[in-house]
Order: sequence, then structure tokens, then C-alpha cells
Amino acid sequence: MKTMSRLLAATMLVAGLVSAAHAKTFVYCSEGSPEGFDPAPYASGTTHDASSVPVYSRLTEFEHGTTSVIPGLAESWDISEDGTVYTFHLRKGVKFHTTEYFKPTRDFNADDVIFSLTRQNDKNSPWYSYAGGSWEYWEGMDMPKLVKSLEKVDDYTVKLTLTSPNAPMLANLAMAFASIMSKEYADKLAAEGKQSDLNQLPIGTGPFQFVAYEKDAVIRYQAFADYWNGKPKIDDLVFAITPDASVRVQKLKAGECQAAPYPNPADIDALKTDSNIQLLDQAGLNIGYLAYNTLQKPFDDVRVRKALNMAINKKAIIDAVYQGTGQAAKNPIPPTMWSYNDQIQDDPYDPEAAKKLLAEAGVKDLSMKVWAMPVSRPYNPNARRMAELIQADFANVGVKVEIVSFEWAEYLKRGKEKTRDGALLQGWTGDNGDPDNFLFALLSCAAVDSGSNRAFWCNKDFTDLVTKAATVSDVAERTKLYEDAQVVFKKEAPWATIAHSTTYMPLAKSVTGYKVDPLGLHWFEQVDVAE
Repeated sequence: MKTMSRLLAATMLVAGLVSAAHAKTFVYCSEGSPEGFDPAPYASGTTHDASSVPVYSRLTEFEHGTTSVIPGLAESWDISEDGTVYTFHLRKGVKFHTTEYFKPTRDFNADDVIFSLTRQNDKNSPWYSYAGGSWEYWEGMDMPKLVKSLEKVDDYTVKLTLTSPNAPMLANLAMAFASIMSKEYADKLAAEGKQSDLNQLPIGTGPFQFVAYEKDAVIRYQAFADYWNGKPKIDDLVFAITPDASVRVQKLKAGECQAAPYPNPADIDALKTDSNIQLLDQAGLNIGYLAYNTLQKPFDDVRVRKALNMAINKKAIIDAVYQGTGQAAKNPIPPTMWSYNDQIQDDPYDPEAAKKLLAEAGVKDLSMKVWAMPVSRPYNPNARRMAELIQADFANVGVKVEIVSFEWAEYLKRGKEKTRDGALLQGWTGDNGDPDNFLFALLSCAAVDSGSNRAFWCNKDFTDLVTKAATVSDVAERTKLYEDAQVVFKKEAPWATIAHSTTYMPLAKSVTGYKVDPLGLHWFEQVDVAE
């Protein structure tokens, strides 16, 4: 309580200074609440928008608006001829945030890199289990097997040695899970018995430093004057947590926020004609899907999964839920991504064939649950409506559906449990522009235990293909391996692939410098607001 009181006092002080100096404030109407402020344990874009993007930096970064990898906290690197050893040369003079709750005594160095990454890999680390012991990306990408060692050569040199070559490694290190924390801050918290504060009161080297969080209401950040890449143009960043898409748009129109992500598809035409709003758009690097729990009967039978896929009227879902902003999906990767296998034939909409296949599998009077997300996401703007349409489709083939949902953080947590019943509506926006980030991270055997494989589907043929693809540098060879993996996926049907969507970002006319991120995150360090 004392900590929160101090933070609220700091918030009021900042607000007073902002008013006095006519500082620029940017309000982002966020769609949901973060699970925490340490990005590594989580896979939600909502959490990463509130943590890794404003607060932290990484060894490598993505150039804003692209999937091109550029230097970050590592200003350069060398790669061995066999592709297994990466030597990173770290940027000097990088400052950590100075806040009311922590004042650093040194600049960023190699110790911070070693701490930030090894805590996810070393089960003996006192920090391994502090946030529940779940490192979804690290484990889902099979990093424990891939990373042979991570060594400090000197204060500004780090050597990463792999057990085998990994083509997407530099892009992987630009992802949220690889955000660099302050080891000095972590050591202080450990000594005080306050480890959980690492996930609640963050310290990083990013463009904005954390000020305060009022749960499910508002997050406040202040521009970091000593940011290594230059102070942001706005002085204060506010996340106004607003789960309802219509309310977000209303706030945008009323001038209560300058950005309102994930608008309802039904609102797109009106937004396009509003003279006070600019509507940016980009083909989404995403997939919305229904994941069957393949560990659970009768969903362990491919015939049942295929039957349910054929029962889904995908066109009706596209029309009702996406309303012109989406296209039917047949593969687990979007058509804008290289290695997309366009020769794949989608499961047809055929209720009668679905009934026959269920009968062949010996399934009758099936009752199941369909889980519906409580928030709008770029890959699924209205999961509840989608679940209702699927409920009606499954009823047409004799399957009774109960729709269930939970608060977003709880939904994500429960969705990873292997005992989860029924099928789960989920989705994914690519993190790094590489097929590995979809196919291995979401569907490999390694991703089952991490929870990112929501179908808990472990197929050796598929996993062998995508594992080999990551070790190959030749793009044509990688493409063929990923195309073959998509054939296996479609044959086995662990998901019903639903849709890929176009991403829209409504902004106030006064906003400049914002770029739609193909990887689905929201970056504000280059944004400005005209006065």
C-alpha cells in the first residue's frame, strides 16, 4: 500500500508538471489490461504493448513498420561460419530508468543480458519461478535445447553459442521475451524479498519509464529523457484501458484519446469518412483459429476434428464477424508470408459429410465447450459472435456447444492447461516475420509443454520438418520444408483455421509519426501530436 501511495503521489506530481509546462500527452485507448510488466513470461500482445514496447529494449530491434532487424542494445554482432556462435558487441552509455522506487548506479552492460535470458533457461535460478515458472516463448521455441551457452566475454561483449544453426535467431532476439532487464534492480529486489515487484514496478532502458498502474483502468508512463535512441517527442504516454471497441471509438471522436485500436468492422466505413480521424490499415500477419484439445477424447480422433471443421460455415463467419475486413484461412500462416502453401485445399463446408464422419468415428450426442475471448484482437474482432455462429453450425450436425469465457488474463492462463475442455478460439500475430514463429512456436511438440501450442498437438513428422527448416539458411529449401509441414497440418487438423484479417488503426488527425506494425504491436517513441 505504501508503494502504491508513493506511485499515486508521483503520478499527481507528473500531472502537475505536465500542466505547468504544457507537455504533450498521448492517450492510447488500450483494449485490455496487461498480465504483468515483465514481458518474458507472457505471449499476449496486450501485455507486450504495455511492457516490452514502452519500457524495455532488446539486443536487436525491428525497424518500425517493418520486419527488418536492426541494431538495438547490441550495436553490432559477428556470426561464426557454421552459424552456431553469435558474438554481440553491446552499446555503451545506455541508461536505465531512474524512478521513485529505483535509482541505478551503473549503465547497462553484459550482466543485464546474461540475467535477462538465463533466468528463462536455468531452473536453478531464483528468478526462474518468480512469475509462475512459465516462459511461453522461450520454451515454445525450444530455446532450452537450442542454447548451449550464454557467456559474458567482458562488460560489453556477450557470446551466444547454439547447439545447431538457427536462421531466425537475430529476429527472435528482437521479440518481447528477449527484453533486457536490470540485474542491479533484480538483485536489490531479491535482497529485500520483493521479487514480484520486477513484474509490477518495471525498470528498463526503453523510451518511456513507468509511473503508475491503476488495475483495469489506466497506465501512466513518462518519456525517458536519457533514452539511448533519443527522447520521444511526446512527454507523457497514457494507456486508458477500454475493452469495448465502440467505447474506444467514442473516446477517440470525443478527443479523450488519440488512438483507438481494433475497431469494430461495422465502424470502418464511418471512420473512413470522419474528417477528424485518420484510418491506417495494413494486411495483417495473423491467423484466427479454433484449437481442439487433441489430448482429450473425442478430439484425439482426426476424423472428429475434420468433421467439426466441415461443419463450420466459414463464409458466414467472415461476413458476420469480419464484415469485409477478413479472408478465410486454410493454412496456419497468412498468405502474405513467404512459404505459404497455396496448393492446400481447405476443408469444405459440408454438414452432411460432417455427420457421416462423426458417425464413422462412433461419436453421437457430443457435448463440448467452445471458449470465446473476452477482448477484440486483430485476428478476431468479436470472438463471442464467432462462438455463437460455431455453436449454431455444430448444432446442425448434432453437437451441443456451451460457450465459456473468462477475464483476458485468466482466459490466457486457463487456455494453456492441458486439462482444458473442448475447443478454444485463439489467434496469433507474427512476432518476427518468419514462418518459424507460427509453425514451430504454435504447433511443434516443444510448444505443447510451454502452452503456446493450444491444441496440445504433437506430431513427429510436422515437428521434424519445422525443426529442420530453422537450421537451414537457404530460403528455397526452408520454403519447401514449411510447405510440406502445412500439408501435414491440414491432414491432421489440430485447428479449424478461421480467418486472416486486415489491421486498422484509427488515429486523431493531430497524430504524426505513427506506423502500423506488421507484427501487431503499438510503438509511440516516434509519435508526435500537433498542438
